[in-house]
Order: sequence, then C-alpha cells, then structure tokens
Amino acid sequence: MTQNLRLAGASAIAMLLAAPVFAQGELIGTKALNDRIDDVEEAVNDDLARAEDAARFGNPEFRQGLTGSASLGYSGKTGNNESQELTVGARMRYASGPWVHNIGVALDFAEDDNSKTKEDTFAVYDANYYFNDNLYAFALGRVETDGLANVATDTKTDAFLGFGPGYRVINTPEMSWRVQAGIGVSYLKDGLDQSTTETGYIASSRFFYKFNENIFATNDTDVLYSDTALRVNNDLGVNFKMSDRMATRVSYLTEYNEARAIRTDNKLGVSLVMGF
Repeated sequence: MTQNLRLAGASAIAMLLAAPVFAQGELIGTKALNDRIDDVEEAVNDDLARAEDAARFGNPEFRQGLTGSASLGYSGKTGNNESQELTVGARMRYASGPWVHNIGVALDFAEDDNSKTKEDTFAVYDANYYFNDNLYAFALGRVETDGLANVATDTKTDAFLGFGPGYRVINTPEMSWRVQAGIGVSYLKDGLDQSTTETGYIASSRFFYKFNENIFATNDTDVLYSDTALRVNNDLGVNFKMSDRMATRVSYLTEYNEARAIRTDNKLGVSLVMGF
C-alpha cells in the first residue's frame, strides 16, 4: 500500500479535526475526541503498513550511511496525586554496500505517587548481507525487559540472538516468496532472577501474491523452537485498493505457544482508510 494512499486517509481526518476543534480544550471535551481519533488513525495505518516489505523483491536500495529518527515524551502531574511518565524511542539504519544494519530501541517508564508502575525496555538489532537478489545472510538480536517483574510467573528478561541464511524462492513482480532459517541462543529470566539459557531454532517465511493492480495478499510466518516451547506466529492479510482514496486490509493473525494453557490465540482485523 502506498504512502500517498495512507496520507489520503490522514488528510480526511485532518479536515475533520480542523479549527474550531483544535481550538477547544480538555474541559469541553473536543480535544479528547481529537486524541481518540488520532489513536484510531495510528492503529489503522499500522495495520496497513504490516503488508509492506521493503526487501520483498531484493536488496532494498537504502540511502548509504547512517539514517534514523528519535522521539521522547514526558508528562508529569501534581495535585491530588503525583505521577510522571517517560517514553523514548529511536530507530537507526546503517547501509554500506551489501550490508544493511537496523537498530530499534524503546523505553517506557512510569511512576504514580512515587511508586514505579512501569519500567520496560525493548531493543532489536537486525542485520542483512545481500550476496545477490536471491541469497542473503541475516543476524537478529532481541532483548525485552520488565524491571518490575518480581514473581516466578513474570518474565524479567526475554532475549534471543540468532543468525542464518535466507533465500528468495520466487522473485517476480506478481509473486515473491523468501524463506530464512537459523540457529541461536534463547535467554529467559523470571522475576526471581532464575534464568534459562538454551539453543533456539528460528524459521521465517514471507509470501506475496498480486491478484491484480488493486488486490494483493501476504502471508508472514515466524517459528521459534527451543526446549521450553514451540512458538509460531502466522499473519495472513489481503489488501484492497478500491480507489486512489480508499483502501482496506483484512487480516487473520494466529499466535501459537505450546507453553500456555490455551495454546492458540486468533485475531481477525479489518482496517479501512478513506479520504474525501
């Protein structure tokens, strides 16, 4: 789905929220409506963006060198109760010839009446080396922490580091399919600081099929296997470009984890962007 198409929906919402809505404040309630519509717009655009894949047909032609963005948000409240919240996010990409490195970091901290209520960190490192349009190698590192975890059923640290080869089985404008698989190390620590380190095996599949100029389907599958559990995610989506100002995505997400009492979760999603 093109960026212009998503911006068409954003423009329609911007028109809806034009003055005098922006001129009103919290007390009347129009600002609260504005914030809710912004949240809806962000969620819909995120869902539509899930169908995009910069590496679908080959080595993405990123700008050489270092690029990225960073954001920070802080809020503090005093009066009947005291609270503060800090969020930090950053994305960085370094491209050099056949090498492409991506790093993402998110920090989320909050406290209420001097008691910590959130202390989360999440970081991902993703590197790819492209031998040609079909064959590449990847390295993936991920770490997620919860600083407030304090019982055995809580996960304080969840980390993984792996690497392996990838290959494009099909690479045509109408259909593309690439697979990758590798080996790595999985590390888990619970709220009592009891840790488990084990070998993990990962496999992924990215499939794209264009029915015509207005309809295409994607199916993304990720598998992580270790002694602790087999975990599988599958995201099937169909995107419809009904006009230059209207697009729809219907998706079905399945998450399987054999370590849970109820192993499978399913989610049906429908997203629509419309400009007028």
